[in-house]
Amino acid sequence: MRLTNLSDYAMRLLMYLGRHPERLCTIAEVAQAYGISEPHLMKITHRLARNGWVHTVRGKHGGMRLAHEPGAIPLGAVIRDTENDLDLVECLGAHSSCTLTGECGLAHIVQGALQAFMDHLDQHTLADLLPPAQAVVEAPVRLVRSNRSVS
Repeated sequence: MRLTNLSDYAMRLLMYLGRHPERLCTIAEVAQAYGISEPHLMKITHRLARNGWVHTVRGKHGGMRLAHEPGAIPLGAVIRDTENDLDLVECLGAHSSCTLTGECGLAHIVQGALQAFMDHLDQHTLADLLPPAQAVVEAPVRLVRSNRSVS
């Protein structure tokens, strides 16, 4: 099984937004960071926003950010929203015309494998894809005033 570029890029976009929660991010900066075309990323952003994973702000100072905390974004749900076809074999599709239906155990086995895959993804969230928050301890900044005049 291979996920589509849509799912791959959607995960990259969510990871980027998860790494920059303090601000709105633009399609242009994410596209440049990952080498993805802006029109393609725009479609992905629209889909993620429509499904409630991303919040977008229009306008000159607009951009996007996560609609939920990373720990509240299950990977399995995002994959289900971005994959158009999880029917791994033809006989799993709604309009199957397989001549072996009822005489073959492949569909049941493949369906079980897909279910195990999705169950595993459901156990993880976007937070699992992000680096752990690093507590940055900075030395206090001391302002030193000089009595010397600048010439």
